[in-house]
Amino acid sequence: MTWADFWALIATLNGEATEESCCHRLAEELSRRPVPDIIGFAERLAEALYRLDQEKFGTLPVVDLTARLGSPFPQSSDVFLYTRCAVVAAGQAVWESVFFDADKFAPYTSSDCDGEWLLYVPDKAYELATGEEWDHSTRYCFESYSNRDGWPGLRD
Repeated sequence: MTWADFWALIATLNGEATEESCCHRLAEELSRRPVPDIIGFAERLAEALYRLDQEKFGTLPVVDLTARLGSPFPQSSDVFLYTRCAVVAAGQAVWESVFFDADKFAPYTSSDCDGEWLLYVPDKAYELATGEEWDHSTRYCFESYSNRDGWPGLRD
């Protein structure tokens, strides 16, 4: 799947993946394509999330929460993953812009911007298309802190 095809499918989310219904519609659309396209979508999604897995984004605090005594509330690994999903769901222009200005990533750390449902789109699309359970590993790991180049302090 080309990046252009990937971003065209992402555009069907209208900028957010906060509801299961939005991502289910995307999964249905994707399931009507050949299985290699479903796998290609999963690969592009994993790579897009992997590229966002950087210290400059992961160390930003959650914008609408504070810890005790008013200190910034850090993102957990899950929150950071779901925030990266929200950035991808916001579309190509937003995704590209955050690399040049980390402040553009910050609003997506809000608890209102949970993009977790995007993670399940390839699984659901594959199941709808084949009747079988998804069992595919992507080239890039999208889990938080897996991009060693993005987290130089975590390198061995």
